[in-house]
Amino acid sequence: MDDDAGDDDAGGDADPRERISRLEGRIEELSDVMESCRKIILASRIAIAAGAAWLVAFTLGAAGFHPVAMIAALAAVIGGIVVFGSNTGTSEQAAAALKQVETMRTALIDRINPRPIE
Repeated sequence: MDDDAGDDDAGGDADPRERISRLEGRIEELSDVMESCRKIILASRIAIAAGAAWLVAFTLGAAGFHPVAMIAALAAVIGGIVVFGSNTGTSEQAAAALKQVETMRTALIDRINPRPIE
C-alpha cells in the first residue's frame, strides 16, 4: 500500500494538481478498503458469536449433539477469529496509508497556495 503513495510523491516535476487528483483517487481506494474490512470484521464477529453459542448449547445439552454440527461450530469460531485478525490488520495498514496520503495531499495543496474566493 505504501508503494503507491510513494509513487505519487516521486514525480516532483509533475503538475501538483494532477498529483493531488491521483492522491484523492488513492484516498478513495483506501477508504473503500477500510469499509470493506469493517463489513468483513462484523461478519466474523457474528460467526464467532454464532459458533460459540452452538458450542455452549451443546455443552449445556440445550441442543442435541451431532458431530458435524460441533465441527461446524468450531470452524465458525476459529475461522471467525482468523478472518477478524486478518482484516483488522489490513484495516490498520489502510488507515496508516490513508493518513500518509492525506498528509501528502495537504502538503501539495499548501504548496499551490490557493487563493480564497471572495
